[in-house]
Amino acid sequence: MSIILNRVCPGLFLDSVVLMQISRSIASLEGVEDSALMIGTPSNLDLLDNAGLLKDTSRQAAGGDLIIAVRGKDDTTALRAMAKAESLLEQPVTTIKETFELQPRSLRSALASFTDANMALVSVPGEFAAAEARKALRAGLHVMLFSDNVSVSEEVELKREAAEVGLLVMGPDCGTSIIGGVMLGFANRIPKGDIGIVGASGTGLQEISCLIAQAGHGISHAIGVGGRDLSDQVGALSTLAVLEMLEVDSATRHILLVSKPPAPDVAESVVESLSRSKKTATVCFIGADELKLPNNVSFTRTLKAAAENATGILFKNPKKELQYKIPKLTPDRKLVKGLFSGGTLAAEAQVLFLDQGVSVASNAPIAGAMQDDALTGHVILDLGSDEYTKGRPHPMIEPAVREDEIIQSLADPSVAVILLDVVIGYGAHSDPAGEVARVVSEVQKEKPIVVASVTGTNEDPQGRKYQIEKLVDAGILVAPSNADAAKLALHCIGRND
Repeated sequence: MSIILNRVCPGLFLDSVVLMQISRSIASLEGVEDSALMIGTPSNLDLLDNAGLLKDTSRQAAGGDLIIAVRGKDDTTALRAMAKAESLLEQPVTTIKETFELQPRSLRSALASFTDANMALVSVPGEFAAAEARKALRAGLHVMLFSDNVSVSEEVELKREAAEVGLLVMGPDCGTSIIGGVMLGFANRIPKGDIGIVGASGTGLQEISCLIAQAGHGISHAIGVGGRDLSDQVGALSTLAVLEMLEVDSATRHILLVSKPPAPDVAESVVESLSRSKKTATVCFIGADELKLPNNVSFTRTLKAAAENATGILFKNPKKELQYKIPKLTPDRKLVKGLFSGGTLAAEAQVLFLDQGVSVASNAPIAGAMQDDALTGHVILDLGSDEYTKGRPHPMIEPAVREDEIIQSLADPSVAVILLDVVIGYGAHSDPAGEVARVVSEVQKEKPIVVASVTGTNEDPQGRKYQIEKLVDAGILVAPSNADAAKLALHCIGRND
């Protein structure tokens, strides 16, 4: 009979990424059936309950409390897992104490110590995020709102309040920004240059900035605004504010805007803003139909094309640049299975399939693609979407989150190609390519072709060159960009000649 143990730690708050990593370490112990470490918000209590990890006595936990929950096959296993969790919880606290002498416990105390600060990064549970962001705005700070689960109405209120006092709200769910060379969230080390990027998508911003770096160019800033900013409800409040900032920024020569297709009225207001600019611009609305644009603005449907347009450099054709040795497939292997950690990268892959007249399904379909409910035909999944990450780390942080999907696809006799993105940089896993290579190499029998690309630079902690080498050593075909990887996958099944 399984044993469930809970421990409530009043007033203990740690970053959700740290908690998820500890949870995964506990779950890997022999005899442990499941584990979770979560802040005691109502939504997290529901998650624990649905997972069969919550005892009735723990329902009294508050939003500022930490819940440790384990389920083991017997008393001894559960107690050992709980002791291990408590031990691991001490390590982040110790590391923080050793690294920083000053540990502010509130925004007010932080400002008292850092009097020249002009921005706050907010990363707290969504239930509390809007309140903390509002405090920062009223203290005269720009806000990068890393937190998700913030309502649309709260987002609009925050951005309107920021606009009234000349401040900027990046987010919510803003995963990436590079401001004056300072990397925030998931970001890559990019040379300084004169291209300013506005991104309503984190991995899209990363891919474009890395391609710009590969072309020998650099960026002035890369500013995330949150995935909903160009929606009809939000009305591009932050995007328009950033465009104004880049217009007066002497370090920015060219403006590049990347987003999934916005609402028509919102697209019109953004284009109108760019039409008044004295600078040239590139608009990349991934998968959208071409817009009527002023002479100073160019349109692209893919991230690769946007980087080419902004730099004026055409990247080499990967089939000519690299000599791929493509294994012969058995006749029953016909399908492509895309398993992406980046939602925008998954969207770009869908664009390439549709442009070749190849139908594709997805859990996050772009216009023209199908919803993946039937899971038939070619499928491209965004494994970083909410249904896959609720209560679990994002696959960019913990590649093992998509390990089961990769293993299942490797064993599927109908799959011809597995298409993957590997995203490196600050905030990402220390060796995502190594994890992918390990899973693929463990399958010794006949398997699908695996095609991947690496979003990152050689200056990132993981080193793009070294990540590529690990993939190649595992027999994985590595393309120069995400778009090229999608084209190569189609080429492997005879659909992109």
